[in-house]
Amino acid sequence: MANDTENTDVLIILGSKSDEEYFPKATQILDGFGISYETHICSAHRQLHKLDEIIQNAEKANVKAIIAGAGLAAHLPGVIASQTLIPVIGVPIPAGTLGGMDALLSIVQMPEGIPVATVGVGRMDNAAILAAQIMASGGNENVKSKLVEYRNQWG
Repeated sequence: MANDTENTDVLIILGSKSDEEYFPKATQILDGFGISYETHICSAHRQLHKLDEIIQNAEKANVKAIIAGAGLAAHLPGVIASQTLIPVIGVPIPAGTLGGMDALLSIVQMPEGIPVATVGVGRMDNAAILAAQIMASGGNENVKSKLVEYRNQWG
């Protein structure tokens, strides 16, 4: 389901190639819910023009949510949120000497008017579930019924 923006519901963008191991935590959930997605690796610091292009394509394609994972200074989710009205879900990647706590604080401390929904350190799975909830609340009944089934498995 990756890399076809025209038919994409969710974008997953990670800040560096070293974060690539976190894609499966989200893609397995999205696959299970039948949600189309596209994955990218794009640094907010080194590839701003490429990031702008990805965001513009997402807006044209009516993407429903963007999951953005980044470690250390973790500017990626905030930069994306400042450029679009598409809901952005920030995932702090466990990296560096602080194990992702610096990324967590960077992502949650956005200025007024530019919110980023933030999940726990490394929790790409919860980011994917939140993206599914955004789609369900937007009227996607298929995703909504799959979310109900998913929740019911926990008791």
